[in-house]
Amino acid sequence: MTENAAGTNGGEAMTSGARLRRQRAGWLLAAFLLFVTVQSIANVESTLEDFAKAGIAEQRWHVWTWQLSSLATWIALMVPLWWLVAWARPPRLALPAAILIHAAATVPVSLVHVLVMVGIRKLAYMLAGESYGFGDWPMALLYEYRKDVATYLMVVAFLIYAQWLLARPAPAEGERARVLLVPDGSVTHRVPIEAIDWAASAGNYVEIAWEGRLLLHRSTLAALAEQLGPNFARIHRGRLVRRDAVRSIETDKSGDFTVTLASGAALRGSRRYRTQL
Repeated sequence: MTENAAGTNGGEAMTSGARLRRQRAGWLLAAFLLFVTVQSIANVESTLEDFAKAGIAEQRWHVWTWQLSSLATWIALMVPLWWLVAWARPPRLALPAAILIHAAATVPVSLVHVLVMVGIRKLAYMLAGESYGFGDWPMALLYEYRKDVATYLMVVAFLIYAQWLLARPAPAEGERARVLLVPDGSVTHRVPIEAIDWAASAGNYVEIAWEGRLLLHRSTLAALAEQLGPNFARIHRGRLVRRDAVRSIETDKSGDFTVTLASGAALRGSRRYRTQL
């Protein structure tokens, strides 16, 4: 193979990484379902016990309706909250800004939670031939908001952990910890990961710079980044660089920057990824 020839690869890391993400997603879902089941039973039984101690006869299905209507609404709210957590987080935003955004979001989230929850309860009661009263709305909204803030914090903490866990690269084992296999026809190149200077998207492939030569790897840049591990930083939407290969960083007035590697190569970086280095 000549110095600048290119090899291709079927992307084994992408398959194993996707499998691991599915496993982690399954664990998160199982843990979530176990938690909400135990919490729901505990809440219902505690509420019924409190009513009994107060001498109030309350039907069990009423209490379960209250619990499940609230739970169903929070589960629905986790969809936009997933997006909000992914968007409003460092380094995309400064930590104080992220905290302020989440603090402000508690108000509309609580309002939506109450409105949907009450709507579900009214429908359930109507189907049973009864009527549901939420009480004095201003005071009831304030009461629910105090509870919703605590729930919001728990939900956001869970989503932060879930996104972190799903984004973690697969643990490297054996040869994968040291060598990237890049097939080129009948030849397979064993590329030491610590010898890779940079990688960049190239259509359906990823271009890899290794000891003065360029190889084409059949993979996405995200899958390759997962396989290469934390020693590589994303400096651009379509570019990775090995941290130890960086010798200097020159930042422009716009916030974009240029990194110079030990090999003499100069790579442009986007200000969006400046904090990665």
